[in-house]
Amino acid sequence: MMRADAISRLLHILRENETFLVTSHSRPDGDAIGSALGMLHLLEGMGKNVIVAFADSIPSMYRCLPGVERIRSAAPPDFYPDVAILLECDSIERTGFSRLDARMMVNVDHHLSGRNFADYNWIDPQACAVGAMVYDLAVASGLEITPDIASCLYVAVLTDTGSFTYASTVASTFGLAEHLLECGADSAGIAQAIYFSNTESKVRLLGAALSNMEIEGEIAWSIISRGEMQEAQATTEDCEGIVNYLIGIAGVRAAVFMRELPAGGCFRLNLRSKGTVDVAEVAERFGGGGHRNASGCTVDGTRQEVSERVTNALRDACKSACATLLA
Repeated sequence: MMRADAISRLLHILRENETFLVTSHSRPDGDAIGSALGMLHLLEGMGKNVIVAFADSIPSMYRCLPGVERIRSAAPPDFYPDVAILLECDSIERTGFSRLDARMMVNVDHHLSGRNFADYNWIDPQACAVGAMVYDLAVASGLEITPDIASCLYVAVLTDTGSFTYASTVASTFGLAEHLLECGADSAGIAQAIYFSNTESKVRLLGAALSNMEIEGEIAWSIISRGEMQEAQATTEDCEGIVNYLIGIAGVRAAVFMRELPAGGCFRLNLRSKGTVDVAEVAERFGGGGHRNASGCTVDGTRQEVSERVTNALRDACKSACATLLA
């Protein structure tokens, strides 16, 4: 489906319905939260009745966003929306909710691993963020892009492009960001909240992760146990961004940060890569997904088993990228 047609059809759905539930994936990141809140403000600008719900808590760095206090942990039991809008999800299960009661389901995603599971699916792997897709929708609607919308969508784009460093960042990305700033996005306040408000526990966890770091040729990895998480008094959100220190090492083309989950015997992986190394394929091998240069998944096994399986997969990804370049 052409992009203009996709936007036109989705706008028709939004205009023809009155009640909406907006949600995104569990363990929400900046794009999930920013795009959901941007959609909230856009729909309310259309005069719609909207509830935003996430199965997991909102990381502290995003609690500065306008409307964040309205995010619920679940939709009210007596709320049966006309439309449920799922952002950045490849299934209903990805939301963390067991069910979503709505007459129609809309799926908006930009991941290569996106699937057509809803009544209406708009998947655009060329988009730098789902927030950018919501931005295109807002522009096409003809409504004012308020400072609230602008700030939410700026966070979505800023974080999902790795502060405009990923390969998904193109010339139009900067034009989008410029327009959002012109519309009132609080870039300085957002930067302060996201980059300069680290907790003590996050810094201690980073120290442990860097102490555990291993480098072999083009790959780097670090793995953190439950005990090390507890010793640092760290939370899930404290793990955000640690993998970027690994991929930031000169000569490293693929990196992974592995965190043991509280129940044990299972690790959450954050994968990053440079250039043509495809970590989305690595994540998909283990049941996850994402972008070529930024993906995630969860892997069962012991510390040694998971480390060996994942690092072998990263070696394969680096070899595959090299072979492609030489072909």
